[in-house]
Amino acid sequence: MLHKEPEGGYTVIVPAFPGCITYGENVDEAIIMAKDAIDIYVEELLSRGENIPDDSETLEYSLNLVRA
Repeated sequence: MLHKEPEGGYTVIVPAFPGCITYGENVDEAIIMAKDAIDIYVEELLSRGENIPDDSETLEYSLNLVRA
């Protein structure tokens, strides 16, 4: 998930990997940083002999609420 920050840039949260959060100055950089963070996260799980979470059955939905 990409979240635009008020001060600029984008925070990326990877819901399937708790604590896997990164940041980029723009969308392209944020996506690159997210890929790197995911690679590192998976490498760490594998080095510990842990299972890699599978969120293929997860349904994700986003709402934008507007105040009237």
